[in-house]
Amino acid sequence: MRRIAMGDMIREETSRRGLPLDDKNMGAVMQEMRERYGAGAVAELCLRSIQSMGEEAAIVVDGIRSVAEIEIFRRAGDVKLLAVLASPRRRFDLLTIRGRTDAPLDMQSFKSRDDRELSIGIGNAIALADEAIVNERITPEELGSAALRITVGWMKPVGSQR
Repeated sequence: MRRIAMGDMIREETSRRGLPLDDKNMGAVMQEMRERYGAGAVAELCLRSIQSMGEEAAIVVDGIRSVAEIEIFRRAGDVKLLAVLASPRRRFDLLTIRGRTDAPLDMQSFKSRDDRELSIGIGNAIALADEAIVNERITPEELGSAALRITVGWMKPVGSQR
């Protein structure tokens, strides 16, 4: 199973433009790409990468933010959505712990980032999830195990026990 992170596509494009990889620049690049090429622009970039991988049994795409992105992936194959849910405080803490250059510096910048993602439709994408995991009080290992258990269950042949 391979993984593609949609955020990596934004990081690559931001870097290609010679901009620092901070939240402001990455957010602006993400929004500009969607305005110029449509709401599914980032998914289209991911799809090109996926198609260049050749035949894979399953590919995990991390970071879907809109229904338009879901629709683009559905044109290419069978799609299942797994939502990972957490409170704003937990998401802020997790983003901060990762230590990336685009991490929010404080709760206000986190709220701005959250508002931006809500404005492009992340709530609608979450509402379409086939299953969800609450990532409030679990370890990264527990989250990974739960996600793997769910995705492997999705890949079982039709008619088999889940």
